Amino acid sequence: MSATHVVSTSRVIPAAPSAIFDLLADPRKHSTFDGSSSVVRVRKAPERLFLGAQFSMDMKLGLSYVVSNKVVAFEENKCIAWHHLAQFVWRYDLEEVPGGTKVTESFNYDKPWAFAITLWHKEQSNLRDMTATLERIETILTA
Repeated sequence: MSATHVVSTSRVIPAAPSAIFDLLADPRKHSTFDGSSSVVRVRKAPERLFLGAQFSMDMKLGLSYVVSNKVVAFEENKCIAWHHLAQFVWRYDLEEVPGGTKVTESFNYDKPWAFAITLWHKEQSNLRDMTATLERIETILTA
């Protein structure tokens, strides 16, 4: 697989990078901004994520299941990323810009075993869900 197996979208959110990062770094809040509505609740996690932190979530996509994640990138107010057992990476990059913070969410599934994502055309639904996630983050922080 090539590096083209990344889905990404950005949005300028009228909030400080620190406010956005604090939301992303709190696993108890993930279900509030998840645009796929698949994150039900945190199962086990530290109060605030950090590089190497492990956390698990109760999920539901048709069937209920549990996913365990590990934080693989963490730069305060700049980026945070995690992956689960399949090592697909969800990442948020924050850049302060006029009017707020440009938030880029990406999903990297650049692994040989990711053929099902392409086969089932999940890229389009992932992009739709990520767009909804960024909209929800903005709504939470500007309400």
